[in-house]
Amino acid sequence: MAGRIYSIRASRAADTPKRPRLLTTSRHIKADTTAALRKTVIAALEDLKAKDIREIDVRGKTSIADLLVIASGTSARHVKSIADEVVKFAKQAGVMPLGVEGEREAEWVLVDLGDVIVHVMLPRIREFYGLERLWTVGDRDAEGEAALATG
Repeated sequence: MAGRIYSIRASRAADTPKRPRLLTTSRHIKADTTAALRKTVIAALEDLKAKDIREIDVRGKTSIADLLVIASGTSARHVKSIADEVVKFAKQAGVMPLGVEGEREAEWVLVDLGDVIVHVMLPRIREFYGLERLWTVGDRDAEGEAALATG
């Protein structure tokens, strides 16, 4: 008898037409999602008093993300707490992190949220690696040339 119930359910499922999934790659929708995620990340960083928050738009420079957010913590424990708060806020906003790296040492914790990547670092680590310099090299040259031209 259980076999009959199963076969009836199977035949009903086979008879119902499948609805097409609507997939969108619209830049407008992606921009809205990225902007909302950016606000969520900034709120989490400000909530735990992260220092020197910097946003770098990396669209056109890399395909891994649209935005890098870099912030500093005052101690390893603070860095880990900030990163945990970013993860918590992202999950509340319905975004599951793709990965979190560096939590054990907590000198530099990376939270990958897809379009937004968050780096939370100790100040000495941040200065040593200089991610801001790395990702804004072309931008700074353009700013410097513009300042020389007007000055």
